[in-house]
Amino acid sequence: MAIRTTREALSRIFYQRCFWLFFVLLTLIGAVSFVPASDNGRLVLNIINMFLLIATVAAVGRTTVSFAMALLLSIPAMWFQYLGLWRDDDSSLAISWMFSAALYFITVAYLLRYVFQPRIMTPDKLFGAASAYLLIGVLWAYIYASIGFFYPQSYLVVGQPGRLVYADALYFSITVLTSTGFGDITPLTRPARGMCMVEQITGSLFVAILIARLAGVYPPRESYTDDKP
Repeated sequence: MAIRTTREALSRIFYQRCFWLFFVLLTLIGAVSFVPASDNGRLVLNIINMFLLIATVAAVGRTTVSFAMALLLSIPAMWFQYLGLWRDDDSSLAISWMFSAALYFITVAYLLRYVFQPRIMTPDKLFGAASAYLLIGVLWAYIYASIGFFYPQSYLVVGQPGRLVYADALYFSITVLTSTGFGDITPLTRPARGMCMVEQITGSLFVAILIARLAGVYPPRESYTDDKP
């Protein structure tokens, strides 16, 4: 009963669920770009991450089962995130990253299932597709950060070996996803390089499949006749 009440409350707040998820994702990317790399900056980023978790739960929670699943992943992700910040504990942050990665993996799968349904394409589905694409970047950012925790010296950051902070991991993930590759962050270990290849393939396939889905929305030209407008 409590889960159903919470789900209905979030659905009223986030009426256009995919739009708000897309908006929070853009806010996160903007914050990573302009928030200073300080303790206060980390606090701001983690507050935005909290809103991202809430928007993600609202977007996924169209049914009770999916809502409960997203809630069970988001609560420990949020808890270990603030526990790691409060105690300055990298182990707690790593646990939070893994829960967040699992949540966003499920969210991307759910959004793709929603977008590629053989029904009419709506604005909400378009925002869902855009959100899924950006969430792939967020998901891999947590994967890169987790690899850096378990495999130290996995990255060369501006010519110096070291671990990625979350802001750098998200920046690196977006450049890999879009195949930009500035070269200021370089993967050194096999796990890091392997995840880069998987993300590049995922990003390319996503764009190709989405274009095919949008093209399939409209009937072929042969279906039109001269007597129809």
